[in-house]
Amino acid sequence: MAKLVGIPGSLRRDSFNRALLNAAAKLVPEGSELNVLSINDVPLFNEDVERDEGTPDSVMALRHAVAASDGIIISTPEYNAGVPGVLKNALDWLSRQVEGEAPVFTGKPLAMMGATPGGLGTALAQAAWLPTLRNLRVRYWTGGGNFTLSRAFAEFSDGELSDEKQEHLAKFVGGFCKHVDE
Repeated sequence: MAKLVGIPGSLRRDSFNRALLNAAAKLVPEGSELNVLSINDVPLFNEDVERDEGTPDSVMALRHAVAASDGIIISTPEYNAGVPGVLKNALDWLSRQVEGEAPVFTGKPLAMMGATPGGLGTALAQAAWLPTLRNLRVRYWTGGGNFTLSRAFAEFSDGELSDEKQEHLAKFVGGFCKHVDE
């Protein structure tokens, strides 16, 4: 059974992407789990800090959670038709070599989804992530297609995803878990 981690690409407490991951965590197949992580304490990447002080504790905690997982689900917002800087920053930190540790992304199954108040979903942000994901050498899963949630404000009520969208999300998450378990 798949042990997944989810990384929301927003720092906002009531982020649609955090809510989407929380909904996905409730919909994973029995025996699997999805632990929603936080990037709120990840500092801006600075190689001087890395050299002089080492990798920050918040990054190491995130790194170890990702390394211990069987797969990753990233839920990305779309900002100005591109990727959110805070999420790119977190992945940049995680991609750095840490002495005595294996790379956390190489060969790791990864699925991408996203929610936005806009009408196009997060299709442009998801497409913009592709060069980065290739460079990280993840096993990017496209078997479920892209999961995009447009007009997210209308699909959530008190933090709960609408029944119709839960059905689609359950298929997406179930398909990814099956892929991870293969």
